[in-house]
Amino acid sequence: MNSSLLRVSRLSRVSLLASSLAAALLWHASASAADWFPYKAEATEPAFSAEGTKKPIDYTPLAKASKKWDICVSFPHMKDAYWLGVDYGVIEEARRQGVKLQVADAGGYTNLGKQVSQIEDCVARGANAVIIGAISGDGLNNVIKAAAAKKVPVIDLVNGINSPDLSAKSLVSFYTMGHSTGEYLAKKHPAGSPAVKVGWFPGPAGAGWVEAAHKGFMDAVKGSAVVVLDPKYGDTGKEAQSKLVEDVLQGNPDLAYVAGTAVTAEAATGLLRSRGLDKKVQVLSFYMTPGVYEGIQKGRIVASPADSMVVQGRIAVDQAVRLLENKELVKHVGPKIFVVDSGNIKSVKLDDILPPPGFKPVFEVK
Repeated sequence: MNSSLLRVSRLSRVSLLASSLAAALLWHASASAADWFPYKAEATEPAFSAEGTKKPIDYTPLAKASKKWDICVSFPHMKDAYWLGVDYGVIEEARRQGVKLQVADAGGYTNLGKQVSQIEDCVARGANAVIIGAISGDGLNNVIKAAAAKKVPVIDLVNGINSPDLSAKSLVSFYTMGHSTGEYLAKKHPAGSPAVKVGWFPGPAGAGWVEAAHKGFMDAVKGSAVVVLDPKYGDTGKEAQSKLVEDVLQGNPDLAYVAGTAVTAEAATGLLRSRGLDKKVQVLSFYMTPGVYEGIQKGRIVASPADSMVVQGRIAVDQAVRLLENKELVKHVGPKIFVVDSGNIKSVKLDDILPPPGFKPVFEVK
């Protein structure tokens, strides 16, 4: 073979390899964009009813939006991994469906006025739909009413809103989250087995999600061999939770479990190791964070339910598009809650339940 033909042959092979690699990458991108669905979820019927029944469904979003709708998203903050996960969900679904998305961050749960202003700004600039992770269950009712009056669909995401003017809800029940953790314990320690003492740390007193989780947990352990000490309420800062756990350990040398918020679980693991109690006292959380996930991986935390906050964000974007396009809609839906422990952690798809490692807040999809 002469040198010019050899060069052509080599170039052809390189070109073929490049084409194959490009095709493989395109296939992978397409597969990874689609592989979050169908997702095991639960639809509440009738929608928005506190007493509604949950019906198992496989949630499948639209393949793509018919046009580049402009969707506005309002979050209470993005200071922790939970809301970063929700942000990842809305951003990725907006990209997959081909819509514009703008995210506003109110900066914290004390900034209700700022969230109201941000939502007003969204509607004033002409957003087609608004998705809200609410600071308050009732404090946004007026701004939601005003949006609905302008035919702007409003979707309630994660936290729960009591407004009658909502168009859809993408969320789970914190009662179910607490109940799932209690049920996990009750199954391990059924009635008739030796009693086990549990320190219970549900979070800040008076917060709606805390009261719901507390009720769920207590209902689940009723009639089992689980003995729950008086709940220790407190701020979900690591220092506050560490102090509460320390006090309970001090007064209860026969303690078998620490159960509570993700912050409680993360704080308790270090405290128990430092005291040489990590083999004696086990730890559970009633919601998932990267720290809790890592704790389960390392055997320092027994279990935690996952509410798939990434998928909650994805579903909310799909609901917004369906509402704008008058497509069939599940009005009140959330991912099916499941408990993660050492037995199933390797099979859990991480991108459904947590943001990817190193993910930074993204505020816009153009």
